[in-house]
Amino acid sequence: MSADEPDPYEEAEAAEFRRAADAAYEELLGRVGESAPQPRLEPTRRAVELLGDVHRAAPVVHITGTNGKTSTSRMIESLLRATGLRTGLLTSPHLERVTERIMIDGEPISDEAFARNWDDIRPFLLIVDAELAADGEETLTFFEALTVLAFACFADAPVDVIVLEVGMGGEWDSTNVADGQVAVFTPIALDHTQRLGSTITEIARTKAGIIKPSASVVTAIQPIEALDELREAARMDEASLAIERVDFALESTTVAVGGQLVDIRGRVGRYRDVFLPLYGDHQAQNAAVAIAAVESFLGDGTVALDQDVVAEGLGQVTSPGRLQLVGIEPTVLVDAAHNPHGAAALAAALREYFDFDEYVIVLGVLADKDAHGIVRELASVAARVDVTRSSSERAIPAEELAELVRDDVEPDAVLVHEEFADAMDAARAWAAESPRRAVVVTGSITLVGRRSRSPPPRGGSHDRRPTTRPRAARAQSHRDAPLDHPRSRSGHDVLRVARGVRP
Repeated sequence: MSADEPDPYEEAEAAEFRRAADAAYEELLGRVGESAPQPRLEPTRRAVELLGDVHRAAPVVHITGTNGKTSTSRMIESLLRATGLRTGLLTSPHLERVTERIMIDGEPISDEAFARNWDDIRPFLLIVDAELAADGEETLTFFEALTVLAFACFADAPVDVIVLEVGMGGEWDSTNVADGQVAVFTPIALDHTQRLGSTITEIARTKAGIIKPSASVVTAIQPIEALDELREAARMDEASLAIERVDFALESTTVAVGGQLVDIRGRVGRYRDVFLPLYGDHQAQNAAVAIAAVESFLGDGTVALDQDVVAEGLGQVTSPGRLQLVGIEPTVLVDAAHNPHGAAALAAALREYFDFDEYVIVLGVLADKDAHGIVRELASVAARVDVTRSSSERAIPAEELAELVRDDVEPDAVLVHEEFADAMDAARAWAAESPRRAVVVTGSITLVGRRSRSPPPRGGSHDRRPTTRPRAARAQSHRDAPLDHPRSRSGHDVLRVARGVRP
């Protein structure tokens, strides 16, 4: 057998691990779903304590907000990894496979590790389930069990630092059993109002629950009522508070080939001409928040990051499903915008970062979302809207959604497709009629996930070339040799093993 030929044994083993991981996921799916979280922490806390306090295996950077949580989490993780630290990252939801949610050192957890850790924790989850059932309570939900699994995977790896994205809210989200050394807030807006409250104030108060005593708090620019809640929570917990445009800022951004060049003033350092391979001013603002968060974690806002670390960390970051190019001839972009704030950011980025004349929007929205608000924001960039629905049980029926769209878009420009594949075929055919047209799939993460799983059209997926070239290439990776990884340490202890920080 030549070196280029696949090893049949390895292929069989990989297939077995994949089946085991898929079986674990099926067990998770048998629990109450993510759309119905339980406002409680005790069951998750009980489970992680039974497992030996796995949630304390490494220091935590905790991220919440309404939009930009996943992208900011991925930037923070990438920056920390660029310093030489071994990272764990939990985000949600996933686009293709559940293993995407749990990342170890920048890669989705292996099927083998996912399944093995699930087998390890299952008996303890069943103990907690039995205790809850005896008390007449709902057993552990999908997200509660997944959170426990993530902590177990991070302890097993092990990792130096954990980056946790909140599932929903903050105060009673299952990730909040961990004590974040840094609490990070991306922009807060109205979303999940049935669960979190009908006002910005109520939502911000719930999200502020991730602030722990003496933590460092880093926040994006917020509506004043949200900022008031964060200030009060920080004051009550004697936590420091760093605010965008006051303590750190995005100073400039310039469109570049494959993304943008950003100048960022951190809490300590200044970072100029940094290449960010993501589109949209909102992503540049996320990058500023991420840098401030990492400065806070590694040196409590007193230590600047090395320019090469920032160049590497931001230059290698990815954010699947966030204004992501997935096809050409015609160009197809996907974006997970699922509320008006996200839709406004998408529309602004399409105008600023791309030079197409016309866009066709392939739109699907879930019933618990503000469909009117999403459509209002997208109407200004939509030459045509092909309305469909995702596979989610919560998806608005296509014809019902189309009626909403017609309130803001010329009725003749609104087409209805019961099947997503039909919507994509029609949109691509229309866009292919002119090189100045493009397809944008948005409105629901479940819809974006379906497009991400689809095979690439004809020429595959390639980077589109915007109009200007970057003035600086990112630094080459020069990671340190592997380190011994203690099971638990503070961010200040981690600083001693991180490279590229300047005292």
